[in-house]
Amino acid sequence: MDHSTSALLSIYDQLIVTDKNGTILKSTGTGNALFHTVKSANVGGSIKDFEQDLFSTSFAEEIMGKNEKRSLMQSSWQGPELLMTAYPIESGAWVWAYKEIKDSFPDTSRGQSGPLLESKKPSFPFVIRSKPMLDVLHKMQMVCDVSATVLLLGESGVGKEIAARAIHNMGNRSDGPFIPVNCGAIPENLIESELFGYVEGAFTSARKEGAKGKFTLAHKGILFLDEVGELPLNVQVKLLRVLQERVVTPVGSTTSHPVDIQVIAATNKSLEKMVKKGEFREDLYYRLHVVPIHLPPLRNRVDEIPHLVQFFLQKYNTLYNRKVAFTPDAIDMLCIYQWPGNVRELENTVERLVITSGIPEVDVTLVKEVLPYKGPTPPSLPVIDFLMPLQEAVDLVEEQLINMAMEQYKSLKLAAKVLEVSQPTMSRKYKKLRNKIEEASFSPVDKRAILEEQINQRLRSVAVVTAAIIPAEEVISLQKNMNRQTSYSQKLKQKLTMIQEKEGVIEWVFIFIMTEDGRLIHLVADKGFVIEPGEEYMGPPEMVNVAYQAFNGKAGVTPIYEDRYGEWKTSFAPIIDDDGNIVAIVGCDYSKAYFNSEMQRLRKQLNIHV
Repeated sequence: MDHSTSALLSIYDQLIVTDKNGTILKSTGTGNALFHTVKSANVGGSIKDFEQDLFSTSFAEEIMGKNEKRSLMQSSWQGPELLMTAYPIESGAWVWAYKEIKDSFPDTSRGQSGPLLESKKPSFPFVIRSKPMLDVLHKMQMVCDVSATVLLLGESGVGKEIAARAIHNMGNRSDGPFIPVNCGAIPENLIESELFGYVEGAFTSARKEGAKGKFTLAHKGILFLDEVGELPLNVQVKLLRVLQERVVTPVGSTTSHPVDIQVIAATNKSLEKMVKKGEFREDLYYRLHVVPIHLPPLRNRVDEIPHLVQFFLQKYNTLYNRKVAFTPDAIDMLCIYQWPGNVRELENTVERLVITSGIPEVDVTLVKEVLPYKGPTPPSLPVIDFLMPLQEAVDLVEEQLINMAMEQYKSLKLAAKVLEVSQPTMSRKYKKLRNKIEEASFSPVDKRAILEEQINQRLRSVAVVTAAIIPAEEVISLQKNMNRQTSYSQKLKQKLTMIQEKEGVIEWVFIFIMTEDGRLIHLVADKGFVIEPGEEYMGPPEMVNVAYQAFNGKAGVTPIYEDRYGEWKTSFAPIIDDDGNIVAIVGCDYSKAYFNSEMQRLRKQLNIHV
C-alpha cells in the first residue's frame, strides 16, 4: 500500500480506482461492512453498477462526463449517509473515495425544515430521514418548550411513544419525569385510582397510606396517555377537569391539589368518529386536540426504511454479539413490503434475521423466508362498455402502474423491482411518461385537463374495482328488505367501511339504486355516511348525470360539484349480476381539498406548470 493510499484511507472508508470508462481497476478499504455486501465493487466491475447497488441515485456518468472533481452526499440503501469525492487522475483514470457519516438525522444545512432542526434534536437515537418525518420533527420541536396538550395520531407501531419521549427529551421538562400510561392495559375498575391516586379508606383494598396517581407522579414533567381512546366515559369526565384546571382530586378525597404537567395523548383510533358514536366525549376531544401530530405509516416513508434497518441491525448485532450484514437486494425486499405493523414489525423482523441467520450476510432468500412477499390479489375484471385499441389500453394501464409505483416508492430502482422489470426499462418508460406531457405545448387549460384526467383514471379504477367486489346477490337481497338491521345490510356496511378505511382518502363509499321514475335512493354505505338508508339523494346535475351514466353501464367521474354536504368529486361504477344486469351503482366521494392536493402533487411530480 503506497503512502498516498494510506493517507486517503485515514480519511475515507473505501477507495475505488477506475479507468476512463468506469471499469474498476482497484478497490481497497478500511473494513467498513457496508461495502462487503456490494459485489460490483470488485475489480472488473463497473462504478455505475456499484453506485446503483449502493445508492438510490448514481452520479458516476454525470461526473465523468464533466471531467472535474466533485464531492456530494449520497444516501445508501443500507442506511448510512456517505460523503463521496471523485476526481480525475492521469491517463483519464478516476479515484472515488467514500466516507460514512454517522448521524441519525439528515443534513439540514440548507435550512429546508426551518432553524429549529439545528438547535433541537433528541439526544437518544431517533432515526428521521424522510420528508414526512422531518415535518413531524419540526412540529415536535415547536411544542416541546410549551405546556400545550399534544395528540399523537397514527397506526399501531409507527412510533408514537418514541415521539412522546423525544418531545420530553428535547423540551424544558427534560429534567422532570416522563410517566407513560397505557390506558388500554389497566382494568376499568382500577384506572381512576391509577391516574388520580387515592386516599386511605377509598375502597376495600386501598393501602393505609393511600397512593399517588400518575398525574401527581408526572408533576413538573410529562404524562403520556397511550391508547387514550380506551378510557371509560366516567374517567373521561375527570380527565377533562384536570386538563382544564390542572388540579387533581384523589379517589375518596374532597381535597384537590395542583399539578404542573404537559399531557401527551396518543391513539390509533379516530376519536372524531368515536365522538359521533357517543363513545368519546366531544369536549375532551377538543381539549386533547390542541396540537395534533400525525405520524405517517412506514409504507409512506419508504426512503426511511434502509436507515431504520441499519439502525436496528447495529442495535441487535451489538446486543447478540453478531456481525450480520444485509445485501442490497435484501434491503430492496424490505422496502417494497407494505409493513402493516409499521416500525415495530420492521424492528422485529430485523431482530429475527440477526438471531436466526446462520451466515453473516442476509440475502433476499432469507428475507423471504421470514417475510414472504405477497403481490396484490388481482381484482375481478373491470367493466368496459366501449372498445379501444388494445395497445392504447395496455399503455393506459402501464402508465397508471408506473405512476402508482413511483408515488409509493419514489425510486426508479424500487419501482422496477415491484413491477418486475429491469431498472433501465423502468427508467426509459418513466422518462417517456414524463416527456409525453412535458414536451407537448398545451395551454394552461389543456394541461389542467390532462392532470385532472390522470386523477380521474385512478378514481374511476377504484370505483370499478369496488363495484367488482360487492356481491350483487347481497345488494338484490337488501333491496327486497331495506331494514338496516338485516344481515345483508350489516355485511355490506362493514365491507364498504373497510374499503373506505383501507383507501384512507375516500370520504364516503355508498350504494345507490334507482326507482322507475329516475330517483336516486341510498341503499347502504360506510358507517360514517350522512344520508339515511331509503332516503332520496337530490344533487346537482353534474353529479346526477354521471350517476345515470353508471346505471347505463359506464363508469365515470364527476367534475367538482357542490351539494348541501360540501364540495366533492365522485366516481361511480355499476354493480352487475351474473346475468349482466345492472342492479345498483357504487359511488366513492372525494373532497375538493383532496383533489386540489392531488393536482398539486401531480404537477410537482411531472414538473408541469399550470
